[in-house]
Amino acid sequence: MNSAYVVEAVRTPRGRGKKDSGALSGIHPQELLAQSLNRLADKSGLNKKDVEDVVIGCVTQAGEQGANIARNAILAAGWPEEISGVSLNRFCGSGLQAVAFAAMGVASGAQDLVVAGGVESMSRVPMGADNAGLDGNNELLRRKLAQVPQGISADLIATIEGFTRQEVDEFALASQRKAAAAIQEGRFSKSLFPVRDANGAVALERDEYPRAGTTLEALSALEPSFAKLGATKMGPRGETVDELALQRYPNVRAIQHVHHAGNASGIVDGAAAVALASEKYIRAHGIKPRAKVRSLATVGGEPVIMLTAPIPASHKALRLAGMQTKDIDLWEINEAFASVVLKVQRDLDLDPARINVNGGAIALGHPLGATGAMLLGTAVDELERRNLATALITLCIGGGQGIALIVERV
Repeated sequence: MNSAYVVEAVRTPRGRGKKDSGALSGIHPQELLAQSLNRLADKSGLNKKDVEDVVIGCVTQAGEQGANIARNAILAAGWPEEISGVSLNRFCGSGLQAVAFAAMGVASGAQDLVVAGGVESMSRVPMGADNAGLDGNNELLRRKLAQVPQGISADLIATIEGFTRQEVDEFALASQRKAAAAIQEGRFSKSLFPVRDANGAVALERDEYPRAGTTLEALSALEPSFAKLGATKMGPRGETVDELALQRYPNVRAIQHVHHAGNASGIVDGAAAVALASEKYIRAHGIKPRAKVRSLATVGGEPVIMLTAPIPASHKALRLAGMQTKDIDLWEINEAFASVVLKVQRDLDLDPARINVNGGAIALGHPLGATGAMLLGTAVDELERRNLATALITLCIGGGQGIALIVERV
């Protein structure tokens, strides 16, 4: 197989995902992505005509995010009409999956230059706007398997692992503090670019979601977000949501609800773009790449607890790269919920000092389809800043899946 190289990566700031009040809520998601594509082209100096495909992650492909947002963003950006685009949905792993598919195309020798990335405008196209439910509203599937919302799964993980409310809140506080330090020191500035509105005025130039003044006392005062949902009757025989989850885990007496808005990922808007090229293309055009994709992996996991598959996905990516956990300098583990990262850290026996060193989605937000591509760019930036070699990026995925990708700095 050939190698796939990361040439460049860019991202928008993350704007609060609130209709009419978030700084990016007035901007169409196609335009968020189009600006990312143009920023990528400008920063990398790549010839747009050489791009063979644009692969974009987007989770809620409805309304303004429907109609193949990848292709429409290409047109909105003014890129050559000959460039094709495809939109994909692997839930929270969509942005990293887009990068993985682009890397596959390059490594196979079928393509030489592919742009990947993701976009999600959660203020304009909220979660659930596709009216698909947890299972595509398939009654036959529902009778075979009672899936539950991710917040219930996160609380189930915390219950089984014995993670207390204080532990998940302390993790959230650390995420906020690390993000605040990263912002203050300009660590995101290499990939970050300001988003402009239709009149050319800057709409947002830095991440809007973080709360630098967060305290443990403030977090401890927040009510659990999923306790009422867990007590809601949704089962075919009148079972509550918690009871449906515990059917798969009969040894657990009751779910302890510890997650809330302060220790779970934030709802935000954002987009990201990454250019991947073959060694042949790089040599022919005198390009200095930033990183090489060492391996990539996806796995399926138990669909009720749902959020633990980053563990086997990371093991698989490490095995494919001929590496061990000690060989990874930095870990980007998506902070969908605090318990997810704590579980991965525990099971892989990771050094906390190497995990999410600039904070994560609890502090910065999680624009579903874009997050994976954003984390890749953050990892490459930080490898360069610290003069380190390797990073592993991994995300939990709805329905019980995991994705992991290893990059090595060039």
